Amino acid sequence: MKEIQGPSETLSEYYALGEFVEYMRAQRKYSEHTCKAYSKDITQFYEFLSLQHGGEKAVDPGLVTRIDMRLFLGFLLKKGLQPKSIARKLASVKSFYNYLLETGRIKVSVPAQVVTPRFSKTVPGFLNEEQTETLFDHILAAPQHLSGSSKNTRYEDEFTYSRDRAILELLYGCGLRISEVVHLEREQVNIEQGFMKINGKGNKQRVLPLGSYAVEALKNYFEVKRNFFRMKKGEVSAAAYVFVTKKGIGIYPVLVQRLTKKYLSAVTELKYKNPHALRHSFATHMLNNGADLKSVSEMLGHANLTTTEIYTHVTFGRVREVYDKAHPRA
Repeated sequence: MKEIQGPSETLSEYYALGEFVEYMRAQRKYSEHTCKAYSKDITQFYEFLSLQHGGEKAVDPGLVTRIDMRLFLGFLLKKGLQPKSIARKLASVKSFYNYLLETGRIKVSVPAQVVTPRFSKTVPGFLNEEQTETLFDHILAAPQHLSGSSKNTRYEDEFTYSRDRAILELLYGCGLRISEVVHLEREQVNIEQGFMKINGKGNKQRVLPLGSYAVEALKNYFEVKRNFFRMKKGEVSAAAYVFVTKKGIGIYPVLVQRLTKKYLSAVTELKYKNPHALRHSFATHMLNNGADLKSVSEMLGHANLTTTEIYTHVTFGRVREVYDKAHPRA
């Protein structure tokens, strides 16, 4: 490999980092956010190594040693990073080295030999079933503030309400990720037969059932949406997407985060009132009511059961309660 002076803007070219990121984006179908995180983690790794070697030249990936890896992990610990963050950075470096190995740039992957630090999995926040009932049956029972000063304002309020309700029904009723809601396309939704085809992480597709409440919310939203843009005599520029703004463009993550925080604030004191809280609620309530772990894992789009097992900690209290009530020698 050619020698360069310091890990400057030529880092990407020197380490084939740009090529790797493009591979993750195009072949592995990773999101732009994930690709940026990989690039940042790997760049930090090589900037650290360059400084360790006097900052005079970049370090050949094929010459990285286990000592280098231990020093890097120690550097991250001194910076105050939590084990979970360190594990993520190490995973980025390992993925990059796997790519270098597969493309013949190195003969052995030293990072692959490093044990990933253990970290305790925190139990995610979720709504209990009573809070969920309050949210959907009371807070979202009827359109809010539809007595606007003009006909246009009332139409806009009705559109916003029907869209927000449908979004929340899918987040809770199907356990969707925020990105899956934002990028959901009309052709993925089959209301008549009651299912959706979701493109999840890594472009892995899964089929999810639509509950009756979600179906009704979507039907109402589609009708309101159609009338709203007909009234405006405008075109929906993002017609392929299920959810759009009042201007007809596709919704974005911050919009979903804001509306989720707005409605959840009325029913819970959770620290994080975000879309993931409804996804966590979906998984917890499913397990509490007898769903098996494998089915819930498949519906969430998890790559393996260990990711879903975190919810068994949440639901153990329910299992204990059932045992105490049902077993004669409890």
